[in-house]
Amino acid sequence: MSNRRAAYILRNTNETKIQLSLSLDGGPLELLPKTAEFDNSDPDCDGDDRDPPANQDTKTHASQISNLQHIWIWTGIGFLDHMLHAWAKHAGWSLRLRSKGDLTIDDHHTTEDTFLALGTAFTTALGPRTGLARFGHAYAPLDEALSRAVLDISSRPFFVGDFGFQGPMMGTLNTQMIHHGLGSWAQNAGVTLHVDVLKGENDHHRAESAFKALAVACKGACQRVAGREGEVVSTKGVL
Repeated sequence: MSNRRAAYILRNTNETKIQLSLSLDGGPLELLPKTAEFDNSDPDCDGDDRDPPANQDTKTHASQISNLQHIWIWTGIGFLDHMLHAWAKHAGWSLRLRSKGDLTIDDHHTTEDTFLALGTAFTTALGPRTGLARFGHAYAPLDEALSRAVLDISSRPFFVGDFGFQGPMMGTLNTQMIHHGLGSWAQNAGVTLHVDVLKGENDHHRAESAFKALAVACKGACQRVAGREGEVVSTKGVL
């Protein structure tokens, strides 16, 4: 695919190690490379079953490989993987992502840093903010749940979210971390983002419909508009 918008990110802190490749336009992605943090030859990684499998051809709960998209995700937090999988799939992205975090403490650092790394990858892959639709919005249902997402590639980071979760946890993911994670993503992605769950009784359905709405909004906002090549879609003349 010519002029494909893609980025590779390696983010290391004392709390987390995160490696990811992102293509906003889908298509094949090479396997994530071996690094000091991720030894592809070690089948057991660090001996923690929450660590990502060394073999990236391993079929996991959040992997889906086709000619159009490569998706392979492992954060050690199963529900987070599920949401990132839905986001990538419905945005048309290809995404390979693996994380090692201090999950013996809790899910906070791993979730936060994963979203920060994904935000950095998004803005890096996007490149110059010209010739884009800029705005995207979508509604997405999942059974009884319905969510709305509105996105502006504004270079003015701001996030507002209303999810109305009833319980404190979904799997091993604290429900607070969905709000905090998406705020972290908006910060590093340089976007204005509003996500609202309008109705729904089941927390899983509420969360998944929110990420699917976000995915479709991202896809719309990132579209390159024919005839607007090089144009900054702003009265200010800059984004």
